[in-house]
Amino acid sequence: MSVRSAISTIMRAIRVTEFGGPQVLKLETNVPVPRPSEDQVLIKVHAAGINPVDTYIRSGTYAVKPTLPYTPGKDVAGVVEEMGSKVKHLKKGDRVYSMAVASGGYAEYCTSASTGTKLLHSNLTFEEGAGVGIPYYTAYRALVIIGGAKPGETVLIHGASGAVGLACVQIAKSRGLHVLGTAGSEAGIDLILRNGCDAAFSHREDGYAAKIMEATSNNGPQIIIEMLANVNLEKDLEMISKRGRIVVVGNRGSVEITPRLAMQKECIVTGMLLFNASQNEMDEIDAAVSAGMRDGWVKPPIGKTYTLDQAPAAHNDVINNQGTLGRLIIKVC
Repeated sequence: MSVRSAISTIMRAIRVTEFGGPQVLKLETNVPVPRPSEDQVLIKVHAAGINPVDTYIRSGTYAVKPTLPYTPGKDVAGVVEEMGSKVKHLKKGDRVYSMAVASGGYAEYCTSASTGTKLLHSNLTFEEGAGVGIPYYTAYRALVIIGGAKPGETVLIHGASGAVGLACVQIAKSRGLHVLGTAGSEAGIDLILRNGCDAAFSHREDGYAAKIMEATSNNGPQIIIEMLANVNLEKDLEMISKRGRIVVVGNRGSVEITPRLAMQKECIVTGMLLFNASQNEMDEIDAAVSAGMRDGWVKPPIGKTYTLDQAPAAHNDVINNQGTLGRLIIKVC
């Protein structure tokens, strides 16, 4: 019996046939199992991560639109079932995570570029593995590569209780930074403190920026990692230290700022998009995340899990929440 004949020919998967709200995410039960190309692997998906960008793509507002119909999802964790002819570094049965899914991760099987498919350390569950890819790679590139974080500096994670924010907290602590974080609820504050924040603040509380300044002896943090720039960028410019760095990771609209604040601080405000990373940068992040899994500080907190048919609820929750609490995951099997 061939490898292919041992694999089911149809599977359950979420399909999108038109752009729109979460209701366009439909569970289908007779979707053909994809075949890997020569440099891809076929993964039996155990868990898929929910990213805000998934909702932008689904709505049709993202800059690059997939061809309809399509299956959403770039982040998965599972087991290698089949390899293309050019794949040499992976084998059937390997536990892996990937953020390079080609055929869509909200499914029982998916294909993934072999270069973007990494071994999942035994320290992590599949659900945790689905929270590694985009969140940790984004966090590392924002904090270390773009932000230039150095041991002993103070970083503010402005919106620390989401998947990327928590990854930033863990990475910053592992690299010897003093870590401040904000969250939108008491549960979120507790979560970021448990994951390594030295001090936590509620960004729903009036005057919280003044408390952050007090915690830095009124010097401000050297680095701010910003998760919602359209709401917070003006506050960031008020708080950042002289010659500090503000790295914008998330934004959902326009914002009016006071440029004179940037002049006074001589600070840098820069955006960050993971998919602009060079191969050398990706290799650096690979090595750091692999070491973090081995050493135990890469440990994605799971906020909530969903079944495949609950994908619409997951898309609603990742955008419309009263305070994020870790990674949202679709548990496939």
